[in-house]
Amino acid sequence: MKDNNSNDPLHGITLKMMLADVIDFFGYKKLHEMTEIRSFGVEYPRLNPVLKFLRKTPWAREKVETIYKDNIDRIKVHKTKKKK
Repeated sequence: MKDNNSNDPLHGITLKMMLADVIDFFGYKKLHEMTEIRSFGVEYPRLNPVLKFLRKTPWAREKVETIYKDNIDRIKVHKTKKKK
C-alpha cells in the first residue's frame, strides 16, 4: 500500500515493478539505447536476468530509476490506457 505522506516517487515501488513498467513503456531496444546496458540489447531479453543485473550493479539501477522518475506520469497514463 502506498503511503501518501512520502515525497519519494519510488516509495512502495519494487525494482521489479519499476523495470516491468519501463520495459512496457519504452521496450528493450529503446532502453538499450537510453542506458547502454547490454542486458537490454540481447536478441531475446528476459526480465529476470536484467533484474538480477540491476540488483548487483548500482550505476545501472540508478539509470533505470532515473528513467522511471523522469517519466512516471507518462508511464501511469500508459498503464491506464492499456487497462481500458
